[in-house]
Amino acid sequence: MSAAITVFLKEVTENLRDRKTVFNALVMGPLLGPLFFAMMMSFVISRQLDIAEKPLKVPVVGAEHAPGLVGWLERQGVQVEPAPFDPEEALRRRESEAVLVVPADFGTRWRAGETAQVQVLQDSSHQDGRGPVRRLTGLLESYSRQQAALRVSARGMHPSLLSPVAVAERDIASTQQRAGQLLGFLPYLLVLGAFLGGMYLAIDTTAGERERQSLEPLLANPASRAEIVLGKLGATFGFAMVSMMLSLVAFTFAFRYMPLDQLGMKVDFGAALVLRAGLLMVPLALAFAALQTVVAAYAKSYREAQTYLSLLMLLPMIPSVLLMVSPMQGETWMSATPLLSQNVLIMALARGEAVSLADFALSFGCTLALAIGLVWVAVRIYHREQLAVSA
Repeated sequence: MSAAITVFLKEVTENLRDRKTVFNALVMGPLLGPLFFAMMMSFVISRQLDIAEKPLKVPVVGAEHAPGLVGWLERQGVQVEPAPFDPEEALRRRESEAVLVVPADFGTRWRAGETAQVQVLQDSSHQDGRGPVRRLTGLLESYSRQQAALRVSARGMHPSLLSPVAVAERDIASTQQRAGQLLGFLPYLLVLGAFLGGMYLAIDTTAGERERQSLEPLLANPASRAEIVLGKLGATFGFAMVSMMLSLVAFTFAFRYMPLDQLGMKVDFGAALVLRAGLLMVPLALAFAALQTVVAAYAKSYREAQTYLSLLMLLPMIPSVLLMVSPMQGETWMSATPLLSQNVLIMALARGEAVSLADFALSFGCTLALAIGLVWVAVRIYHREQLAVSA
């Protein structure tokens, strides 16, 4: 094993000398993702809070037909504005977020005790207008219920006749579980960090050395091919783990600066979660290192290997997209599926849910078995004499 350690130290030392590779593996991958995630979520949360807290301004067309309704809206804090000349054009130009239209027959139908209709004009493609529209429709529904209760009382009946069933909602989700909807990209970013962390080293130690014609002298050494492969894989695996752990640490700091508490959410991204998620990723990082080495071994040049592995980068995206499009309850077969199990279990850890030792062990064991199989394939490829010949 001394030969494997020598190869390991050689590859690590050479890789650390390449500033571009170190920057891509240990800065771009692990730090850019958490930083972008934190900035994006902070911006979205702050913007939504600003929209929810600012006064609701509503232009009203035909306000003279419903003075009671308009007065009630003003008492609720709504700033009633004059009607625009062309309400639809005002919505398209983003000059208004919602326009209330009161038809001319509103007063007649109201006095007759009939249902009086109003319209809320909106542009559903305007994302910032969705909140004000919900606030306005909620106020109108509240006004309708209030007036219905008064009408029933005027006829000598109890208002409860209008509500034979009362629905009370109780949210049993914890503050950390409610934050789970914001963490859909977390497993993917961690997996991507592990993939990118070792990708450049895997390319350089195989296709890169073939291109530089330095692989053949290395294979001519008395060390066995297995020792050479293990040394190279150890270096690739080490960089992948460092990259992934840096991502976890970066998320630890990122969540501290996100205003989740203002939404009634909390993410406990402490040392315990970092260690458990990191341990869960160990066999997957090894599998990535072996897979990247196998793919790079079939490339004739550094650029060709980079193209192949860039396409292979889509592989970690599949489970994340699948779970976001169709959320599924964790089952035993998921824990036994490499890559999918890491997505499911890391999400459970981030949501503060309990992960059983059996699921953890099943995920670790099955992924480790896959990694060992890929390492065996890599060793077999290194026994091919054509590997040392550059194109």
